[in-house]
Amino acid sequence: MIRKGVIISALGDSYKVALREDDSSGSASKKEYICKPRGVFRAKDITPYCGDNVLFDDNTAVITEVLKRKNEIIRPPLANLDQIVFVISTCEPSPNILLLDKFLAVAEHKGIASVIVFTKTDKCPADEYADIYRGVYPVLCVDNTRTADNEGVDALKAILKDKFSAFTGNSGAGKSSLLNNICPGLNLQTNEISRKLGRGKHTTRRVDIYKLDCGGYIADTPGFSTFETSRYDMIMKDELAYCFPDFAPYLGKCRFQDCSHTKEQGCAVIEAVKDGKVGKSRHDSYCKMYEEAKAIKPWEIKPRT
Repeated sequence: MIRKGVIISALGDSYKVALREDDSSGSASKKEYICKPRGVFRAKDITPYCGDNVLFDDNTAVITEVLKRKNEIIRPPLANLDQIVFVISTCEPSPNILLLDKFLAVAEHKGIASVIVFTKTDKCPADEYADIYRGVYPVLCVDNTRTADNEGVDALKAILKDKFSAFTGNSGAGKSSLLNNICPGLNLQTNEISRKLGRGKHTTRRVDIYKLDCGGYIADTPGFSTFETSRYDMIMKDELAYCFPDFAPYLGKCRFQDCSHTKEQGCAVIEAVKDGKVGKSRHDSYCKMYEEAKAIKPWEIKPRT
């Protein structure tokens, strides 16, 4: 019988498929299946991703069709995300704001909502960083990722409810500990910070998807070291400003129609920065990213799906 499922794990050339709750094909003998894709997928250059909604035959355990995606990221391979949760430590290591802004722009460009969680706020206050993003993105602060009865953790659970969310972050930020508090049964491996390097080692090696008791799924990814920022997937300079939601009220209000929002007289975005309505660090990140985007040729950009 053909059923509807979602891929929750890649296992070599096979995939673990969970039966979707909206599957209406009748009662099933189990909730999860180990499936192989149809042989024709390779000829058609179809690669299933974690998060893909699929049709599969529960008798032969074969994925017969990958349904249309609403979005995708290639590194790590994930599809149909509702939001990405960026887990950022306030210290040990300190945040890399430019790198975070790049990831936020990539998510915006792909139509994926972003949530920012600052950890270790018991060691280093988060306000300096959180104030940059408040009012632009949902921002949560967790004072100790090992403490389950934490207001930040409870607020995050509410944000995750009934959504498909990917977790990523800098090494040593406490992502695995945070996930263990959200889903105590996960028992994900955690590592201490290297005293020599001042940063952690990534303990997540692949993408895995877990179902939440409150509804929805979370994907644990290997972190910033694998999150896509390759030149092939970067944003053209004319699109970049639209990937900064805090710029939105000022776009189209500049003196010059072709304003780059980097240094022109009469730029509404620059005036907003001067007035404190847009964070200076956000504009600094934009200017650096704009210079990088200027070097990209149109034929280097991968078409959006």
